[in-house]
Amino acid sequence: KNEMLDGVEGGYTLGPDGAQTSIFEASMDFQAAGTPLIVIGGIEYGAGSSRDWAAKGTNLLGVKAVIAESFERIHRSNLVGMGVIPFEFTGGDNRKTLGFKGDEVISIDGLEGDLKPLSLVPCTITYGDGTTKTIQIKCRIDTEVEIEYVENGGVLHYVLRNLAKA
Repeated sequence: KNEMLDGVEGGYTLGPDGAQTSIFEASMDFQAAGTPLIVIGGIEYGAGSSRDWAAKGTNLLGVKAVIAESFERIHRSNLVGMGVIPFEFTGGDNRKTLGFKGDEVISIDGLEGDLKPLSLVPCTITYGDGTTKTIQIKCRIDTEVEIEYVENGGVLHYVLRNLAKA
């Protein structure tokens, strides 16, 4: 269900100008502006039959992280394999209790090489009215090897870089 736009289903969201647009067009506009993207999800994010393509599409849209209530196990792994960092809400926080409207700026500390498997990370939400809230989110990169995958932009880049060193 599309919770960003009342009564609108499917692949639509708000663009940088706040107007309704396709997810693809919004992604292109945000990327052109140099704005990294975050997806906010619910319970068992990624459950379904096309998990590997869903992770590939997420990466191709310029999404750097997904913050969800929980992840479908294989999809979480596929996100990591594509270089997209999965995070989980903690402490009773979720997309509804935090009141997301689509005009927030979200900053996640520690994305520049400081992540540790399963660590808690500060995440600051700046709402459209200028108020801020800092919460803790759990990094769902579960192993040191997965950290290396993400630091290299995904498993394919990791393998290619290691082959080039050999």
